[in-house]
Amino acid sequence: MILLVPIGPIPIHLISWLEDKLGLYVDRPVKTGKAVPLPRQGYDEQRQQYTADAVMELLQGGSCPEAERIVGLIDQDCYSPDLNFIFGFAAVNDRESFVALPRLRPEFYELDENKCLVRQRVLKEVIHELGHTWGLSHCDNEACVMQFSNSVEDTDSKDTAFCQSCRAKIIP
Repeated sequence: MILLVPIGPIPIHLISWLEDKLGLYVDRPVKTGKAVPLPRQGYDEQRQQYTADAVMELLQGGSCPEAERIVGLIDQDCYSPDLNFIFGFAAVNDRESFVALPRLRPEFYELDENKCLVRQRVLKEVIHELGHTWGLSHCDNEACVMQFSNSVEDTDSKDTAFCQSCRAKIIP
């Protein structure tokens, strides 16, 4: 089972939609867990971003033994030490990952709101991060959801599904 965990306030319509759709792509049941507060530590005032490590620590601190994987959703901009921003982050071959929502919204780039586009971007990034938890690295296939996204346009151009090669590595 995949457990979605809201970190701070997350739009309920997005969580509900994701809970309905995600299982179709990862062949596992999906459930939404209890929301957790934003991490107290890990916010960089100068950058106005949360560190990936702080978000991951928060997810690793929770316990839900029945969950095969835990995916946090945070509506805050995040970064990791080697990247200025991240769309998501995962513990490779472990069960925790998260997706940061702000840069997946057109409004972040001063474009018109588009909830359908945001849902598709979030779905792709959640599936991508889950792929890392199952041990997948970035894929060279430009259509594969495991293709690295350096920009939101990269996310838009890739598919929502794993390519045949990646999918073969994660079939339960």
